[in-house]
Amino acid sequence: MGEKKYDSLYSLHMKEEVYCAQLCTTDLGKERRSKFYEAVKEEYHNNWIVDNLPASMRLEDELHETDQYYDGFPIGFMEGDDAYVYNHANIAISYHEVESEEGKYRVVGFQVEPFSISHDFENKAKGWNKDQKFTEVDISNPMLSCQKTSAGEETDKMHTDWAMVQGSGQQKAAGVILFTYDVTWVSSDLHWASRWDIYLSMGDNMDSEVHWISILNSVLIVLVLTAMIACILIRALRKDLMRYNAVPTDEEKAEEREEFGWKLVHADVFRPPASHPMLLAVCCGTGAQLICMSMITVFFAAIGFLSPAYRGGLVMGLLMFYVLFGGVAGYVTARLYKTFKGKMWQRATLLTAFLYPGMFFGMFFILDLASWTYGSSDAVPFWIMLVVVLLWFCVSTPLVFLGSYFGYKKDAIEFPVNTSNIPRQIPEQPWFMNMFLTCFIGGILPFGACFVELFFIMSSIWAAWYYYMFGFLLIVFVILLITCAEITLLFCYFQLCAENYNWWWRSFMTGGSAGFWVFLYSVWYFKGLGINTFATYLLYFGYMSAVSIGIFLITGLTGLTSCLWFNKKIYASIKVD
Repeated sequence: MGEKKYDSLYSLHMKEEVYCAQLCTTDLGKERRSKFYEAVKEEYHNNWIVDNLPASMRLEDELHETDQYYDGFPIGFMEGDDAYVYNHANIAISYHEVESEEGKYRVVGFQVEPFSISHDFENKAKGWNKDQKFTEVDISNPMLSCQKTSAGEETDKMHTDWAMVQGSGQQKAAGVILFTYDVTWVSSDLHWASRWDIYLSMGDNMDSEVHWISILNSVLIVLVLTAMIACILIRALRKDLMRYNAVPTDEEKAEEREEFGWKLVHADVFRPPASHPMLLAVCCGTGAQLICMSMITVFFAAIGFLSPAYRGGLVMGLLMFYVLFGGVAGYVTARLYKTFKGKMWQRATLLTAFLYPGMFFGMFFILDLASWTYGSSDAVPFWIMLVVVLLWFCVSTPLVFLGSYFGYKKDAIEFPVNTSNIPRQIPEQPWFMNMFLTCFIGGILPFGACFVELFFIMSSIWAAWYYYMFGFLLIVFVILLITCAEITLLFCYFQLCAENYNWWWRSFMTGGSAGFWVFLYSVWYFKGLGINTFATYLLYFGYMSAVSIGIFLITGLTGLTSCLWFNKKIYASIKVD
């Protein structure tokens, strides 16, 4: 939420109230009227900020009067097939006086009550001219045009004479529209430090209940999965270890007792992956960097250092922590690649420094060009792009090389059994151990543990909600990692029992399949946004693809490291001749 800010024409001065002040006129014309009609129909919003405080909106109907503390307010409304523009705003600013400094005040509230009024005014051609210069507009009868005061008095004109943008033809649409506004100042006892509380507590009871249900659902999944693993693995492993470590009798020696199960692959289980070991090491290093970035950012957000009150603070926190944890990526890649007996360590380090960041930056640059083309305030200026590139090349990349240097200085990971020179032949595998099937199933439970929280996160990104329950997010993130570790560990045991020792890539893919399910969920979520332009398709699926790849790397590393720990434990517990 760090979009660029633009100064508006609205003029606000501390404790100076105005009534029906003229802002400007605009002639929509036929083409602009059609675009505005579509914008109203698609519920575009005005996003106003006063002293870094977003505008809240008051809604009224025949029975209720409510306040909505979301990001902005609509530019108009639909009445059947007719579209009307909100061309008058009652702006109410809450303030209190600074106790220690007399005559100084602080803004603690910002509320906008929008109206649509068909103003009566002379010289309708005045306003914005061809040179984009503003000229004054004379209102012929301000009391007739502005019949709703900030005190809340109403007349029938407010409901019968709206400013129509475009309609079905039964009524005449306004050609030139006059924009006006009121400003009222309301004294408040609210402390400046608490002025964001009303935004963050909007729907708090419902959201808290949903979050708690989500947490209970996630904990239940973890408990069921843990109990299943305890029943299957502990009992099966105990039985296997008793059989493998039992002293054979004379009859069994004579008959040369036949072994079966995961012990048979002890000489191959820690064999480096046959395909693309460097890529696997790079993916693990990047996943470690992303895990550290995510955990630290969510932790600081949970304790209050990062908040929606700081515009763009969360994105900047993610970026800075990603850059600073470049050394972790280099170290993990180097240590794992050395364990795989890799020799091209320079190439592995370069890939760690440039593969994922380069892919993400290239995607971000293309999406930013699309934003620039459409004139979006979300477009990042060139100088900020340059700062990001400097952080990448001057901070992150040197840290990757530094971490890689220390990683290669360390010894390779030690394993409890030796690896043979000749690979063992893998028997034919059962159908249910197909890699695509295990990856497809392996991501369901981790995704099920976090999809409710994912809905709130995506709503804060794409639907202008405020997300602030970072404590819940931290818990759900930990539960996601635990679930990924347990489900991947279970599939790894079944794979070894089938005498298939190619577990490196499969464990990474099984854990990382949670990212695939996140992308599928984003496709389903997109249907509810009602977006139908190419630019929004490009922006939405571009960013969600990048996020899904990041989740794939995080959960993939979790699955691989859990399987590595599990395999070292079980093979250290058996006697091998």
